[in-house]
Amino acid sequence: MHGRVKVKTTLEQQEVKRKEREKKLQLYVSVTQTALHKREVGELDKEALELTTQILALNPDFASLWNMRREVFLALGADRSDEEMRPLYLGELSFLESCLRVNPKSYGTWYHRCWTMQHMPEPDWSRELTLCNRFLELDERNFHCWDYRRFVTQTSRVKLTDELEFTSSLIAKNFSNYSSWHYRSKLLPEIHPDPLRLGRVTENVLLSELELVQNAFFTDPNDQSAWFYHRWLLGRADHPLSIRCLTIHMNGPSMSVTVSHPVLVEDDLILFINDKPIMVTWKTPDGKQKPSLLWVCDIPKHHLSDHCQHNFKVIWKDGEAQKECLLYPRRKESWHRDSALEDKFFSLELSEGKSSVLQRELQSCKELQELEPDNKWCLLTIILLMRALDPLLYETESLCYFDMLKVVDPMRSGYYDDLRSKFQMENAILKMEYADTNLITLSNKGLTRLCHLDQLVLLSHMCLSNNRLRSLPSDVSMLRYIEVLEADNNEISHLKGVWNLPRLEELSLQCNKIEKVSDLQPLSSCPRLSVLRLQGNPVCERADAHAQLKSLLPHVGSIEI
Repeated sequence: MHGRVKVKTTLEQQEVKRKEREKKLQLYVSVTQTALHKREVGELDKEALELTTQILALNPDFASLWNMRREVFLALGADRSDEEMRPLYLGELSFLESCLRVNPKSYGTWYHRCWTMQHMPEPDWSRELTLCNRFLELDERNFHCWDYRRFVTQTSRVKLTDELEFTSSLIAKNFSNYSSWHYRSKLLPEIHPDPLRLGRVTENVLLSELELVQNAFFTDPNDQSAWFYHRWLLGRADHPLSIRCLTIHMNGPSMSVTVSHPVLVEDDLILFINDKPIMVTWKTPDGKQKPSLLWVCDIPKHHLSDHCQHNFKVIWKDGEAQKECLLYPRRKESWHRDSALEDKFFSLELSEGKSSVLQRELQSCKELQELEPDNKWCLLTIILLMRALDPLLYETESLCYFDMLKVVDPMRSGYYDDLRSKFQMENAILKMEYADTNLITLSNKGLTRLCHLDQLVLLSHMCLSNNRLRSLPSDVSMLRYIEVLEADNNEISHLKGVWNLPRLEELSLQCNKIEKVSDLQPLSSCPRLSVLRLQGNPVCERADAHAQLKSLLPHVGSIEI
């Protein structure tokens, strides 16, 4: 038995490990308390630096200690030259590398490295790029490292073309490198900006990228990275803020302004009448101060005359956006709006070359879908290509592909229903524009949401019956000219979005899920409402429903329950 190593029992091993953990914990707590005490009393010296080093080497995510280290460096640098501080900063960079090896995704460590590089004299940016390359080789999706790389390249003014080449090399090694595709989508609009389409790239670059990404998803059809990038390539341009519609009503009198993006209006929107600025108070239809697509104001009557022509103009932020509208003598209303057809809000601007490329892409994706019938990315891309080419021509076919999508990917059926609803509303608006009418029929389309209501400001009649709507969104308040709204046979349980519709006369909500009279409270803000149909709602089963409704809505002449 002599000379043989004694094997400890499991219980003995556990006890030794427990004592080691307790010893480390006591040391950790003791050093932490000492470091924080030194900070409290203002002793920001090299000893404080050493104390924080001991803790952060074990736990790089201790944010307070990184803050303390920055305070120490600032205190030390107050009475030292750049030459004296340089070795300290170099040592700090070396220490940070050791912390990143402990946790390559530590927020505090990467942030502190940014701070160090910003404060140290004569930083070596090329070394930092090499560091990024090394960590990205270990984990190509380390978004902390990607963020730091963008900081390095922007600060050191690295050529964007070099960075684009870097993404190309990573994608060539691995088509599944999502971060590289994303970085590419940020670089290309800066290197090859399309002068006519904000945030997009020139057509020749777009066609080249379509070919690249097609190779990627044919190589690995089930990888989502390339499909996402392809979707970005098909995306529409980002429109700058614009004033979509301007309406004037002499009954009031009042004005409404519809903008392309939700904004919060304070002193940014200025009204001019006959080139004179007018002081008005802008508000949302529900009176809440929040970002909105629609803003309304009352116009002081003494600025208007029934026998004169008036020129109304609204300007947003010193001319970033503006719109004018004439009101002729004895006219009670006027408007000026942008057309969805003229501004191509729902479609891409396709040249002959781009159209032929997308046609080939569509055919290729259909062939791939035959080989990979359960590939949801392929199915979704086919729909998006059809939208880009001709949304009305491919309307029926794209709806069939939506049905296939819901079968192969039932977990996201709600998302597909909403996207399908969005596309169907876009098609309906385009058809309405072609017909030059203020009526729109959206019944029996399986809609789960309403969108683009800012394009329907002048609509007078809307039919939403036989869909799957659970509510009417707050955007409904933009329908300033709506007179008849039909929403029978849906799943609507409340009317929180139906505020201040000044022309609404008839509202039909038969066979929905309205249970309480109070759910109809917003209708009290619709002054012209005269007909309300509620048959088939649970609220109608209450014995006192009609009396309560008449009390809530005394101005409504006919309430049918």
